[in-house]
Formats: sequence, structure tokens, C-alpha cells
Amino acid sequence: MMFGQDRQQMRRFFIEAWHKYRTAKPLEPLERIIAEIIRVHPEYHALLEDPELALESDYLPESGQSNPFLHMAMHIAIQEQVSTNRPAGMREVYQSLLAKFNDPHEAEHNILECLGEMLWQAQRDNREPDEMAYLDCLHRLAGSS
Repeated sequence: MMFGQDRQQMRRFFIEAWHKYRTAKPLEPLERIIAEIIRVHPEYHALLEDPELALESDYLPESGQSNPFLHMAMHIAIQEQVSTNRPAGMREVYQSLLAKFNDPHEAEHNILECLGEMLWQAQRDNREPDEMAYLDCLHRLAGSS
């Protein structure tokens, strides 16, 4: 990812993109993508409007907390996968999911489940993510396998 391992830098980028969007300042292409993702996640607006809280919060799975920054970054990853058709076939399965859910945000949220599972398994097994298993999950979700 463009931010490497710097959590603060990545979070600041999200905070600044949202601030620029809210104050009608010009946005760079990536900032536009991020601002749109944030716009459709009103549950994150207050957090992103409190930079100190956003920069310092920890989201621990054992506490039942989901990480809003990870969630939004996964939306970016999905949009990038669709635009580059990587893994091969991603654009086609995305179109099937759009037809099924009739809402890009809802389709992405469903894709997030498969993406999260693939990443979790790769991390658990200390291996590269399995793109074929990911696509299989998406095809099952779309009802096309």
C-alpha cells in the first residue's frame, strides 16, 4: 500500500481527504476515492472529524472492535482490483455482484467478506493470498458456481 507500515501517515491521509472534501477544497484522485468511501460510511464521520481520536485509537479484534481504517482500505483495494481486473476475472464477478445487489457499496461490502477471509487465511498460514480461493468465494457469492 502507498503508506507502507506507517499507521499514522495512512490515517492522516484519510483525515485530510475527508477535511478537504467537507471544506470543498480540491482533491487529488486518491483523495476523491477516499472521500467517497468515507461519505458512504457516516458511522466514521465523527471519528475522522476528531484527528486526535482517529490517530490514537486502537481497534482490537478481541474487544469486538472493527478497524474503520482497515475497512476503508479494503474498499480501496476492491476498487483497485476491479479497475485492474486483478485477479483476472475480478471485473466480471464484480459486475455479477452489482447486478445481484443493485448497489456498488453493498456489492463491495459482500466482497469484503471474501477478501477478509482470504487475507486472514494467508496470514494464519504464513503464505501468499490465494487468488483462486478468493475468486471461488466471489463466484459463490454471485451464485455463478
